[in-house]
Amino acid sequence: MIDIKTTTKVPKDKIISLYKSNKWSAADKPELLYNALIGSHFLVSAWASDQLIGIGNAISDGHLVVYYPHLLVHPDYQGKGIGKRIFDKMQEKYAGFHMQMLTADGGAIPFYEKMGFERAGDTVPMWIYSGTEH
Repeated sequence: MIDIKTTTKVPKDKIISLYKSNKWSAADKPELLYNALIGSHFLVSAWASDQLIGIGNAISDGHLVVYYPHLLVHPDYQGKGIGKRIFDKMQEKYAGFHMQMLTADGGAIPFYEKMGFERAGDTVPMWIYSGTEH
């Protein structure tokens, strides 16, 4: 049974382990990653017993705009609908917002298209990024 929770009480070691299992470079900055997630406007986590198997967060002004920086699922649990369940929980809070944004690349693009996202016209995603996985 997979439990979806909306709490910031997620142990740091479990977060870091999940990010490492997905080879996300944010795991190389554990304190910053933990503080960023816990300080998010909304945090959703997926659990198989006491194992953190998925997480997603939102940054928002609380009224009009929301940005989804992270949504990841442990590789052993991918393709089982857990990412969709995390995102559905996000939509319970943000569905009526004027603008919902995210940056997707590679294999994540089809997932987000299924969630209703589309390319943003002629806009170009831009960043200053110190990670390694993109």
